[in-house]
Amino acid sequence: MEETVIVIMLKEKQTGFLEKELGCYHLGEQQNIILNIYAEETAPDVTTVFLKLTCERDVQDWEYDAILDYYDMNSVKPFVDTIDEVLDEYNPVWLVSFPFLENQWEMEEKLQSVLQAHQKELLSVYDAIADKKDDYIEE
Repeated sequence: MEETVIVIMLKEKQTGFLEKELGCYHLGEQQNIILNIYAEETAPDVTTVFLKLTCERDVQDWEYDAILDYYDMNSVKPFVDTIDEVLDEYNPVWLVSFPFLENQWEMEEKLQSVLQAHQKELLSVYDAIADKKDDYIEE
């Protein structure tokens, strides 16, 4: 699989329009667990990145609830300021936020740390729910 480069754009809070590019970052092969990413100015001289993490594939109906039940947000928390479930998406989604880092290398490292922690937790969840289908399917 080819390495992917993502762009973080600054989003204008009032209009929702993407105003300018803040940076481009190499993510290796983990782009498939990102739903979207953008940044906003959350205070004077403070820019916050908002990243929606998801699963790398479409999940079955029973898996949706099982994944949310077994996903431990504490595994990602050391790398982000906030993490919340987003319940209005087709697949499980978590919205994380953290400060934007001006240094390209540091920002890339930060993104990779968040993605690696999320991917590791997803793999753990998949293992934990592998035999739970009967618990989640209603008769």
